[in-house]
Amino acid sequence: MPAKCIMFQGTASHVGKSLLTAGLCRILKQDGLRVAPFKSQNMALNSYVTVDGLEMGRAQGVQAEAAGIIPTVDMNPILLKPKEDMVAQVIVMGKPLADMSARDYRNDYIPLALKIVSDALDRLRDAYDVIVLEGAGSPAEINLKDRDIVNMKMAEIAEAPVVLIADIDRGGVFASLIGTMELLTPEERKRVAGFIINKFRGDVTLLTPALDFLEERTGLPVLGVIPFAGDLYIEDEDSVSLFERKTKKESDDLLDIVVLRLPRISNFTDFDPLAAEQDVQIRYVEGLGALGSPDALIIPGTKNTSADLLYLQNSGLAKAIKGLCTSGTPVVGICGGYQMLGRELLDPKETESKGVTRLEALGLLPLVTTFSPLKITRQVKACISSHHSWGELAGLELQGYEIRHGHSEPAATAPHIIINAGSPGEGDIIGMAANKLPVFGTYLHNIFHNDRFRRRWLDGLRARRGLPPLAEGENALSMAKRREQNYDYLARILRSNLDMEKLYSIIGLAGEDG
Repeated sequence: MPAKCIMFQGTASHVGKSLLTAGLCRILKQDGLRVAPFKSQNMALNSYVTVDGLEMGRAQGVQAEAAGIIPTVDMNPILLKPKEDMVAQVIVMGKPLADMSARDYRNDYIPLALKIVSDALDRLRDAYDVIVLEGAGSPAEINLKDRDIVNMKMAEIAEAPVVLIADIDRGGVFASLIGTMELLTPEERKRVAGFIINKFRGDVTLLTPALDFLEERTGLPVLGVIPFAGDLYIEDEDSVSLFERKTKKESDDLLDIVVLRLPRISNFTDFDPLAAEQDVQIRYVEGLGALGSPDALIIPGTKNTSADLLYLQNSGLAKAIKGLCTSGTPVVGICGGYQMLGRELLDPKETESKGVTRLEALGLLPLVTTFSPLKITRQVKACISSHHSWGELAGLELQGYEIRHGHSEPAATAPHIIINAGSPGEGDIIGMAANKLPVFGTYLHNIFHNDRFRRRWLDGLRARRGLPPLAEGENALSMAKRREQNYDYLARILRSNLDMEKLYSIIGLAGEDG
């Protein structure tokens, strides 16, 4: 029997659909059900690599983790990664298909995509008890409805009841809910089974008159009002959230780490473990004026290395980065940031940017990167070399993943330190450090999710400040344990603030709530 389905849609982007999907997946898992997430089409620069080396939206990877299952590309069959204005790389079933303009994708590819996403959903429904579908943006975008493959069309294919989510923190929540309902067709309105109001701050009883009005006006129940959870730490889907992140109180004992907020920043969840450490303050910096004198500077991944390198050069940030590094400030580059640390970028086939075949890079590492259309996506076990320049990091084993175009070759005669994808002395070079400058780079995403590596690197920064190291033992931060605790915490929040009996009834699981 195919799995039962429920779908979370929103009145807008960033209202909390992804997070609530993850929370419901965890609840259903806790209640003994086999549950999987599904989002037919996702647009995001935060992506996830599966065990078989395929690429999907990171949000669905997080949701699968909350559900206690291994993520597969069936959970996000189409991923759109913005590359330039109005152009995105289209990834289908985990593999790059082509770079397409918004118009070409909408007019030419979406009609073909419907079968692909429907088949992926069917495979999931055959393997699980419940599928929690997630929409994108709003189902009431009039100009997009005739090519919809992610909102009401998917709900129709899945025969899924829809719960409409709105963000009260933005204001206008009741207008957005009622306005969305007004713009749906009569058949679409019939699919909506209730509302969830998300990110509420304050006394919920003060909302009662408005909730009563909403239910009377629409004839649909408010399934719950979810409080704003500022102490919930689950990976975000897109960079909008970088503007909402809390900062810690200033303290002389806090390490000040700057991450450059590149125009095309990707996989910024690489730095969540640093932000989670009690002795670290992460600042996402866009302009030269906010750079300051940090304890370390990180150049993150990007969907377009060439374009973002030009941004650094034109803004004056490139010169400032080199100045900080030569004066002793540690600099780190991840993926595209690693490529920028080298001497030059070569793009003979114009894979990154049209009309740009060569760029001089920052010159902090002795390597040259050549781009090609071939995209490498894989999970990786790596090992830092035993070279003494790594200090306390030498010989550490690492886990992470790669998502990249291009290959970086170190200069043959230059001293360098390598990170190997395999045993020491074997495998691909996926990172290196300089001997004379405090700089290293790597293709390995999630490098800071490795607890021992992260803590030792931070303790090296502390030593530069004359601060003592922090413990690596039982009291040290474990990212794996922290993720599990937060999934359970999210589930408790939802159970406490949603009408779970009614929600289970909507899914068709009446009487099965654990």
